[in-house]
Amino acid sequence: MTANQPRVYRTEAVILKGYDYGEADRILTLYTPHAGKLRGIAKGMRKTKSRLGGHLDLFTRSNLMVARGRQLDIVTQADTIETFRPLREDLQRLSYAHYVCELVDGFSAEDLGNYPLYALLLSTLRRIAELPRVDLAVRSFELQLLDVTGFRPQFQQCLHCETPIEPEANRFSVKLGGILCPRCAFADATAPVISINALKVLRNLQRNEVAVMNLSDIPVDVGNEIEHRLQEYVTYRLESRPRSVAFLDRLRSESASI
Repeated sequence: MTANQPRVYRTEAVILKGYDYGEADRILTLYTPHAGKLRGIAKGMRKTKSRLGGHLDLFTRSNLMVARGRQLDIVTQADTIETFRPLREDLQRLSYAHYVCELVDGFSAEDLGNYPLYALLLSTLRRIAELPRVDLAVRSFELQLLDVTGFRPQFQQCLHCETPIEPEANRFSVKLGGILCPRCAFADATAPVISINALKVLRNLQRNEVAVMNLSDIPVDVGNEIEHRLQEYVTYRLESRPRSVAFLDRLRSESASI
């Protein structure tokens, strides 16, 4: 804590993750509008009579009173603003919320504010809770996340020769950060071909995502393709595969076998 920082401060935050500590405490990862990602401890939160219980559940948006500590800030008061309740009533929606919060955590440094990312997190949790096409909401989130964190993929022109991309056998290079035309495929021999329809959806999600969100006729194979390409891109930037992806894959497999 520097000399000009107040000992106690208020902030709203979304609870990204948490784990139990000691007999009754819980250590939390929070995402705030102006300070970005913070870590804090809620002392006694797991006690039956704790006033913090329920206000600091995962994915909850709350107003917090926080005291600065030597290693971890201490959450002393909390009041719920938004619970995104449908997330807790549907396993698929809950799993996607875990994925979204894991990406926000992974793409964020502590104490580095990014208000557009906070606003994106809120709007995405609402979409996951409310929209019928949860997968499209998450694909839109992935692209906007990459945009506001400085990793926007290039879909409009070839990364190598810079000519406009045409509807042909283009490749999606996660290593270089976007599309290579067929004549420049040598620039990344490992880049897979991306279908014309999948690239069209990605380009429209990047430029006019509201219109895409209203679509109901995107073929399953195209949806699967853009999911795989974006998850490969995210994994490359994070240098690790998000843990929640494995659970989402297993959930989808179990649903398909019923």
